[in-house]
Amino acid sequence: MPAPRVVRTVKALRNALTPWRKNKRIALVPTMGALHAGHISLVRLARRRADRVVVSIFVNPAQFAPHEDFSRYPRTWKEDLAKLSAEKVDLVFAPGVEDIYPQDFATKVSLEGPALGLETDFRPHFFAGVATVVAKLLIECMPDIAIFGEKDYQQLQVVKRMAADLDLPVKIVGAPIVREKDGLALSSRNVYLSPAERAAAPTLHRVLAEVAASIRKGAPIGPTLDRGRATIKSAGFKLDYLEARHATTLEPVTSGKDGPIRLLVAARIGATRLIDNLAV
Repeated sequence: MPAPRVVRTVKALRNALTPWRKNKRIALVPTMGALHAGHISLVRLARRRADRVVVSIFVNPAQFAPHEDFSRYPRTWKEDLAKLSAEKVDLVFAPGVEDIYPQDFATKVSLEGPALGLETDFRPHFFAGVATVVAKLLIECMPDIAIFGEKDYQQLQVVKRMAADLDLPVKIVGAPIVREKDGLALSSRNVYLSPAERAAAPTLHRVLAEVAASIRKGAPIGPTLDRGRATIKSAGFKLDYLEARHATTLEPVTSGKDGPIRLLVAARIGATRLIDNLAV
């Protein structure tokens, strides 16, 4: 299987894309590598929605705090390229840090709306780093569509809001979460889980499903969330949050009548932080 073309600079990326713009629909799938079946589902959705598929691989230092796992984040270039070759990806954009953040780089995207709360209560640096690199990738590639996984649900809503607010001519498409048979959402960080931690990890999805079912039946949101939080903690997690939010704005909700609702959870087990979410 021939490998996709790999480009490492913005100039090379734009030169490669120019001929396609005349009559081809281009999809971008931004990733940080360490690709798993969830990423491949994004690539396959991109293939269904476009004529040419570009995958970016860039571990973005701007979204890691000093105490977080930037240096430990898995980097599996050869395996990633083999997987993208099997999916017949057309182009891989794999810039270095100096290409994305050259010397004297001094700009960040400032965010409010869906970026407030949840992740930023625990990782206040996170979305500024995400939004800045995503804005750069969208401007550098200028795809017709860009595919993002729903596992990072708050990130998806932030990117949608940013693209709309900045009038970026790209459609942001969310792709469903891919799960293991026991419900655990696929994540590159799952490799860090010990056998005991892996056995406990599906608790997050189970609790989300139980809370969603109760809310659909009319149970009050506050007490239902409290029971879910207690269950997660009793399974050995250190809980960051379990919240019910409006599915688009991510504003807090107090009733099942407050619009489409999304449940979002983040918790640590051992040294690994897991996130998940579910529609009500």
